[in-house]
Amino acid sequence: MKELRFDGRTAIVTGAGGNPSLGRVYAMLLAARGANVVVNDIGSKHAPGAATAQGVVDEIVALGGKAVADTHSVATEAGANAIIQTALDAFGGVDILVNNAGIIFNTAFDEISSTDIQRTMDVNLMGPIWTSRAAWPHMKKAGYGRIVNIVSGSMYGFALQAAYAASKGGVYSLTRAMATEGKRLGIKVNSVAPGAFTRMVIGSQEEDCRTYQGTKAHMPAEVVSPAVAFLAHEDCPVNGECFDVMAGHVRRIYMAQTPGISVPDITIEKVAARWDEVMAGTSPDIFLVTDFDGFQRHDKPYKPS
Repeated sequence: MKELRFDGRTAIVTGAGGNPSLGRVYAMLLAARGANVVVNDIGSKHAPGAATAQGVVDEIVALGGKAVADTHSVATEAGANAIIQTALDAFGGVDILVNNAGIIFNTAFDEISSTDIQRTMDVNLMGPIWTSRAAWPHMKKAGYGRIVNIVSGSMYGFALQAAYAASKGGVYSLTRAMATEGKRLGIKVNSVAPGAFTRMVIGSQEEDCRTYQGTKAHMPAEVVSPAVAFLAHEDCPVNGECFDVMAGHVRRIYMAQTPGISVPDITIEKVAARWDEVMAGTSPDIFLVTDFDGFQRHDKPYKPS
């Protein structure tokens, strides 16, 4: 089995500061396999612990890798353009973009502030749009590019995460659309829904709750990075796909529809009478999480009704 390397490639990983963090392990693995890496992070204070792009760069350089730090925000078009320019100035191009930067507010739908909704959309959804648009012309000119967008299982619909779920669901659809356009240009775009013990978990969960304990014990960030790196590699065989990656599992996520019914003279009553046929063939919704005992918001515990 040949070693998959990234020698001569330049990768940008957004939200790659902090430890533990998914962005950090993506950046470190790409660098370990020969990529020049732009480590982007604004130094978010949303989760506990310091998150600095330079700190991760120092780790990479200490191990013999090549990396530079960038502290611009993905939430604005100007910031995204500056991130890409950092790669151009430091390494002369951009071959790989991992859109990892994200924020979350675990708050009830009717209680989350308008400001926090907008912040979530600006970072989680508009961030990948702005950075991808900034990188796209350079990838198009080169006839080559790999973009990996980080989504979330929350897009299936998790309580207390309406804004976060909407933003990540938007990135899933964005990935599909970009992949369709990128196919003829040599640009492949895929997405990953990761699960791992990170600063986001630490910042949004109480230490004694099951989510915190389960991810800490069984879901290290390092076991997510190989799948992300493979999707960023020139040998990546897929385009427009999404994968659930956690605890050593890599599973394809895809849309599906049932055969349903076809009734030319359809009425409300006929829909009601044949509803079982509409639903026939639907698999159980394994992603519907209804037990949130112990799930914590930033301000107080969430109490299921």
